[in-house]
Amino acid sequence: MSNRTRVVMLGTKDFAVPTFAAILDRPDEIEVLALITQPDKPQGRKQEIITSPIKALAVERGLRVEQPESINSPEGVALLRSLAPDLLVTAAYGQILSSEVLGIPKFGGINLHGSILPKYRGAAPVARGIQHGETTFGVTVIQMNPKVDAGGMLQVATTPVDPDETAAELEARLAVLGAPLIPDAIHAIATGTAKFLPQDATLATRAPKLKKEDGLIDWNLPASIIHNLIRAMNPWPLCSTTWHKTPETALRLIIHETRLASDVETTAAPGEVIVAEGDRFIVATGEGALQLVRVQLEGKKPATAQEFLRGHKAVGTRLS
Repeated sequence: MSNRTRVVMLGTKDFAVPTFAAILDRPDEIEVLALITQPDKPQGRKQEIITSPIKALAVERGLRVEQPESINSPEGVALLRSLAPDLLVTAAYGQILSSEVLGIPKFGGINLHGSILPKYRGAAPVARGIQHGETTFGVTVIQMNPKVDAGGMLQVATTPVDPDETAAELEARLAVLGAPLIPDAIHAIATGTAKFLPQDATLATRAPKLKKEDGLIDWNLPASIIHNLIRAMNPWPLCSTTWHKTPETALRLIIHETRLASDVETTAAPGEVIVAEGDRFIVATGEGALQLVRVQLEGKKPATAQEFLRGHKAVGTRLS
């Protein structure tokens, strides 16, 4: 009779991969019954079906992979009952688990969430945290319940945030930071030593799902707020603005990367390009100036500021 904890992993996005790998690296303690991940979806301009990294890892390890449209459907519930897990582990799965689903395993479920709870409950914690200028961020292992990210906390790990770090970069670091916490949490739950700390609901903040319009830039805002928004919206939906190349020509300009131009003082109108030479592509804002580091005209490839300015005269033009 095996004493290993029988686990079903539920994860879809890249954030879940290090956690899944960490669980698989503890075969003496943990038996992974299956990976449940969202159905494959067409990606990119060619709308190709591409196997996700977490699914590829499961296939490489010879594990069962299931992709129900909804884990809460009768079919999803029946699948979990047939697997008979002791515990569900989720990370970036993309669906809220029902009470019925969470009632199947004897130990319920745990989740690795990408924020220091109770702040930033919801679908986009890392992006919303960067957008709000957080300088310290982290991950939390929580006991799952049907309320979004509201369960008791078992473990927290924190890290400083670089002032120029994007959501994509921070999320990748958080995934690695949180991965070893989950096998330790499984051990604590299985041995009866886990202690879950209730969240203070009065401190809870929301991290709603990102929308395309979240990436629109208002140049009347301070440079620091615009900079944080551009970091937060990378890799999706990315920030964009309208570049008035001439009075008659308006082009969509996507902005991938910026730096605060703290050495530049200006009284120019917000959105005016005040420096455009070499690698210095600097725009006035409502307070201070912002240096554009990597940009992309719609329909073109991303370019460094220096590459962009070789082909375009920008000084004195306007962004809106």
